[in-house]
Amino acid sequence: MGRAFEYRKARKMKRWGNMSRTFTRIGKEITIAAKSGGPDPTTNPRLRALMQNAKAANMPKDTVERAIKKATDKDASDYKEITYEGYGPHGIAIFVEAATDNNTRTVANVRSYFTRYGGNLGTQGSLTFLFDHKSVFKIKSKDGISLEDLELELIDYGVDEIEADEDEIILYGAFEEFANIQKYLEGNEFEIVSAEFERIPHELKEVTAEQRVALDKLLEKLEEDEDVQNVFHNMKEEEE
Repeated sequence: MGRAFEYRKARKMKRWGNMSRTFTRIGKEITIAAKSGGPDPTTNPRLRALMQNAKAANMPKDTVERAIKKATDKDASDYKEITYEGYGPHGIAIFVEAATDNNTRTVANVRSYFTRYGGNLGTQGSLTFLFDHKSVFKIKSKDGISLEDLELELIDYGVDEIEADEDEIILYGAFEEFANIQKYLEGNEFEIVSAEFERIPHELKEVTAEQRVALDKLLEKLEEDEDVQNVFHNMKEEEE
């Protein structure tokens, strides 16, 4: 298995544990997508992909519909997507993605978490060189499909890595190629289970058990913040 797959699998096990947190995160993404590209999934590819993510997470249909409706509600919060970058204790790089209606509140909270747990918030763009920003699609496998043939076919659409995961296939491609990959998959009638953006570290750093405890406290605090959508880092996960 590749580096991206192993990192993502370990991260998913933690991240999808809190169902209500997952629903909140996907709901915000749906509202933002519906606001920018319209509430009709047939003409809004990003919204269509997010609705698949909601389905994969077993998110109730009425919750999805409320998130779409919120995009056209004049009194609803106007979310902005913002990233924060910094270092936790022991030199671990941490990338935070947020969706907030109050950047002043969010940056103050994020900075306080870093400071409280022995890290420091850096400037925007300071960690970009440590992570690959990827489009990640999970699709259902089809009879007669060869991974090698599929990979060759998808290279022209921006896919650079493919992994088999039981009866599903995970595709990794450039961030800016998301729309091209989605168009190919839909046009060739692949069932898209989920479609997301991930920041995958170039290298993972080893930490001791004691250092991990301190880092986990910071990561958990960031994950718990209602404005935070995703937290990525380059700490190597604990081996089972």
